[in-house]
Amino acid sequence: MDSKFSSLIKPTLNTKFRVDFDWWKNQDQNWKVYLQSFLCEEHKKILANFSYEDQIDLVNPQTGEVTKEDALLYTLINHCARQPDFLSENTALVDSIFKIFLVNQNQPLTPVELSKLINRPADLILRTIGSGKVYRGIKPI
Repeated sequence: MDSKFSSLIKPTLNTKFRVDFDWWKNQDQNWKVYLQSFLCEEHKKILANFSYEDQIDLVNPQTGEVTKEDALLYTLINHCARQPDFLSENTALVDSIFKIFLVNQNQPLTPVELSKLINRPADLILRTIGSGKVYRGIKPI
């Protein structure tokens, strides 16, 4: 199931979607360039000298467990996506959908739920992300 869905899967308005970052990383060598375009001005400057491989250590305050996270993706989800101007009505449909997944920490959403969040018709969203072509790693789960 590379760029096409299985012929047995036909997404509906109630099918949940999310960004499959692993799929996207394997399909698009420029995926981080796209992510960089969504950084807030503050983090464009801070991360300007980071390499695409940079990771940060995160410490779980309850367990003390240390995990490594992608610096760019972590910054986007935990800071930039929280800024008031991150979402805009003038954004292209696929970008709007992708940004909603960043805002919601990539929690699965249906086209109906996405429609309410970006004020676009659910059937248009379904035709776009449920068509069989995978955009920005957005896939049904």
